[in-house]
Amino acid sequence: MGHPKKQKRKYEKPKRPYDKNRIAEEKKLMSEFGLRRKKEIWKAESVLRDFRERARALQGKRNEESEKELITKLHKIGLIKEDAQLDDVLELTVYDILSRRLQSIILNKKFANSPKHARQLVVHGHVLINKRKIRWPGFLVPTKLENKISLNPKIKMQILAGEKE
Repeated sequence: MGHPKKQKRKYEKPKRPYDKNRIAEEKKLMSEFGLRRKKEIWKAESVLRDFRERARALQGKRNEESEKELITKLHKIGLIKEDAQLDDVLELTVYDILSRRLQSIILNKKFANSPKHARQLVVHGHVLINKRKIRWPGFLVPTKLENKISLNPKIKMQILAGEKE
């Protein structure tokens, strides 16, 4: 049996590792979204970079079908409105991507008391989407699944009991 295929890195490290402004910005994002490591920010930046590159390429050669495809995909993730243009894709920020993560949505839905608590609920398998356990805090939640997010019923009772004490 051979070795399993090596996975490709899904992010790029910053070109200037000791850029004071970038470090401060990343620190702010990490505390606001309850991220564990900067790699998560870099992954979000990478996703954003890919979308923006696609939009820029499409602006150059104008392909209606591909434009519609990209806009539909971003609309499904909940990053832009259905009637958006390519310029709207270029205006997206890392903040938009991070706020579509499962961890952030759980916090916004008030299932958790803090970003770290939201992350813990996800990692420990207490969060269900469509009655299926999702254990990745970085999962980008499509808008159609947003209403199907729920907590494991056993855990819900424990959290509510903890609040009453």
